[in-house]
Amino acid sequence: MTVGNELLIVALARLLRDVKSVATGAASPIPTAAMLLRATETARPVHISALGSNRHNFFTNGTTELFDLAGQGRLDAFFLGGGEIDGHGNVNLVGVGNYPQVDVRWPGSFGSAYMFFVVPQVILFREEHSRRVLVEQVEFISAPGASADNVYRRGGPSALLTSKCLFSFDRAARRFRLDSIHPGVTLEEVLDCTGFAFDAAPVPVVTPMPTEGESRALRASVLPELGEAYPEFARKLGHEIEQSKEACAA
Repeated sequence: MTVGNELLIVALARLLRDVKSVATGAASPIPTAAMLLRATETARPVHISALGSNRHNFFTNGTTELFDLAGQGRLDAFFLGGGEIDGHGNVNLVGVGNYPQVDVRWPGSFGSAYMFFVVPQVILFREEHSRRVLVEQVEFISAPGASADNVYRRGGPSALLTSKCLFSFDRAARRFRLDSIHPGVTLEEVLDCTGFAFDAAPVPVVTPMPTEGESRALRASVLPELGEAYPEFARKLGHEIEQSKEACAA
């Protein structure tokens, strides 16, 4: 079973409660929506930057400035996906097969390894939760989840959100722990669909559903802003939220 986009957006936004600056790359509608939702919390201001947006991008020279900001220690959080993610927090953005003649080719590592080392809170996000994506060991390490003890790094993975659950990453143990399963998902389902071992409580917590305030902020503030960079996704999300409201009222 999978869940709707609204819960995923809210779950990501909750992970940003203590950050003061956060950015995401291109083609990231759900993380962008989460940043916009976090930005509605006026009591705790946050600087957000979404590549692909003109309105919510405080850079004038694209990723060059983003990397500079991260290297200066002025970026608290960043979102990263992966074609493969393993139990040690390693990410593969290159492909699978006999490198360099890979059978499946993805966009490439780009600045993923750099961001993994310098951004304190890197949130991994991948909607698909399957053994094809969540593997025991990635075939190519674009960004390492952990380093040797004598290697200085202030950054690394902090969490992994999928369509089934939320993991936190224990950097000392170099492995994931199941924090919560989404409504309607069972622990057995998560175990069956995950290719790596992880820690978990015998009875996992269920991911809290969006509050009325969070849903209201999504409708009133996030959707109009999200449509500037992701018009089709914003339309789909708006329809999904309205259906959810009607189902609750029935």
